[in-house]
Amino acid sequence: MTNASYIFLAGASRGVGREIAKYLSQQNQQVKALLRSGDTRPELEAMGIKVVIGDALDAAVLEQAMLGNEPIQAVISTIGGLPKDGERADYLGNKNLIDAAVKAKVQKFILISSIGSGESVVAIPPQALETLKPVLVEKEQAEKYLIESGLTYTIIRPGGLKSEPATGNGVVTENYRVAGTIHRADVAQLACQCLFSEAANHKILSAVDRMQMYGQPEFEALSLT
Repeated sequence: MTNASYIFLAGASRGVGREIAKYLSQQNQQVKALLRSGDTRPELEAMGIKVVIGDALDAAVLEQAMLGNEPIQAVISTIGGLPKDGERADYLGNKNLIDAAVKAKVQKFILISSIGSGESVVAIPPQALETLKPVLVEKEQAEKYLIESGLTYTIIRPGGLKSEPATGNGVVTENYRVAGTIHRADVAQLACQCLFSEAANHKILSAVDRMQMYGQPEFEALSLT
């Protein structure tokens, strides 16, 4: 991937998306970020990030943003609505992003999902599943839509997220039975490594901190180098 084109980042205003924005700007990558409101715009622009204001639920806005003058080489999506937001973006927002990415002929699409989605449902306890079920159903729909889109993809399912500095102990694995917690900054680093790793192409990966796992499962970490 070249520095002449942009990485399109959806969900950059908070959480993992914000950490990805920081990480990519430190790597001198050109980033175009989609924000639903302008609250965090000054901070992102101070990092050298180009900001587009728009809602992922608006397909036309996404197409315009991705098919503009700056070629988009890859898309990273960390979007997901909070239940109080009414219509959730977990599936529909991501579907619109994937459709726009197909039209823009992007080289890669990275979707940040969640452990508990798809076959990794076996990794989380029943009471957590009960709470998260509406979200996980939508995340799984988004994953399936991406897989069927024809795009080169990586799906990353982090465990429980913490807002603390990166530990450097984050790992990704194809073993969908692992569970644990991970810091958002470590998820961001793993996502950015996957962006430039062919080993991550067409993979669904669980992301955990090797020092913060539940139990002591046997698993093999995927090497991204």
